[in-house]
Amino acid sequence: MKISSPAFENQGKIPAKFTCDGENISPELIFSAVPESTVRLALIMDDPDIPDFVKKERGIEVFDHWIVFNMPAETQGIKEGQIAPGVTGLSSRGTKEYVGACPPDKEHRYFFKLYALDKELDLDENNTRAQLAQAMQGHVIEQAELIGLYERKSK
Repeated sequence: MKISSPAFENQGKIPAKFTCDGENISPELIFSAVPESTVRLALIMDDPDIPDFVKKERGIEVFDHWIVFNMPAETQGIKEGQIAPGVTGLSSRGTKEYVGACPPDKEHRYFFKLYALDKELDLDENNTRAQLAQAMQGHVIEQAELIGLYERKSK
């Protein structure tokens, strides 16, 4: 299984358009080689490089930028700036939408993680990444990731 984007290469720079310095819209994502046995897909975009003050302030170790689950297995991707099919859960900001990269200190890594699941999850839009992770336990068939980098030009 693979996740890619025409907007940036794996380990490449995320264009400002997809960040808080630009239009703050989601980049196009392409899903390929999804296992035939997949029932639903899930997507998590997160930032593990958040500074200690953010960890302390929010009580988190990783900032969740985008949580989507129960996407149909035949989903081949998400178009630029479009709402993802499926259910959008709560970001670390507490919103049910894509939250673009906006690192406060230095270049951060942004992980787009795609999961092929063997069942539909019994969750609603008010669920967080932690609840999603718990519900996915024992149901991940395969996973793939795409990493994008971003550093703000002006802070």
